Amino acid sequence: MKAITLANNGGTENLILTQIPTPEINENEVLVRVKAIGINPVDAFVRNHLFALEMFVNPQPGETVIIGWDISGIVEAVGKQVTQWKAGDEVFGMVNFRGHGKAYAEYVAAPADQLALKPGNISHEEAAAATLAALTAWQALVTYGKVKAGEKVLIHGAGGGVGHYAVQIAKHLGAHVIGTGSAAKKDFILNLGADAFIDHTAVRFEDLVNDADVVIDSLFGDHIFRSLEAVKVGGRVIALLVPFTDEKLARKVLEKELYAHTLTVVSDGKDMQQLAGLLESGELLSHVSATYPFEALAKAHDAIETGKTLGKIVVTLA
Repeated sequence: MKAITLANNGGTENLILTQIPTPEINENEVLVRVKAIGINPVDAFVRNHLFALEMFVNPQPGETVIIGWDISGIVEAVGKQVTQWKAGDEVFGMVNFRGHGKAYAEYVAAPADQLALKPGNISHEEAAAATLAALTAWQALVTYGKVKAGEKVLIHGAGGGVGHYAVQIAKHLGAHVIGTGSAAKKDFILNLGADAFIDHTAVRFEDLVNDADVVIDSLFGDHIFRSLEAVKVGGRVIALLVPFTDEKLARKVLEKELYAHTLTVVSDGKDMQQLAGLLESGELLSHVSATYPFEALAKAHDAIETGKTLGKIVVTLA
């Protein structure tokens, strides 16, 4: 089968198109013929940095490294213990995150309980997009944020991969949603359903919002301190990239009596099924801003590394 392997950490020249054997499946796995692959910032981060490769993939010595986790495709075969899937089913999911997902390939061996049935009203491209990013948004808002109807939710990077799903999911939950982003993304974010927009390049969001019930912060560095200013006493802050281990940060969390959690998204078929239901009903839409053929996957990495993606980037296979 065709696969794109990672020769070494570094630039996109290390993504090598090659032929390798089709994977064998375990008793609890299914073999998926991949039709579309979702590309995420973490993919490029892992490609670039050895420590990230070890953290997110942890390949065994001598093992061929195939990065990526987000797939949509068709079941080709099922393991002996698998009862929920059969050959021909169209499925999607985030495979083995954290771990060796091996998504950049024509065929992927996926744990059966990490997949959901692809709704018939969406394409494989839209389904592959709604995996890691949509799961991150769901787990941030539902599992840990526990957002309730009527609450005020501030979502940073609301026009990006995670952000554009988070806006829609928060609205599904009945929240009043404020999205931040660049001016160029204003209409897109409001059209997603956000009740208000803040141009983070023009104003300080914490000067406009200081009573959010929940803040979803997807940025590195000291930005998290500003998010703590925007949340009310007793509120919740979910960070995607920053741990709350800094002494000054921990003290601020304690002072404001906050629930603060750093999210590590996990592969979960039950959560995928919840997302599938929203995709099927039309309450959740994937905005795929660009698609690339499998052989041009390196260009998809170049695009994701600009940090200016609107919605999601997807790679397709014939």
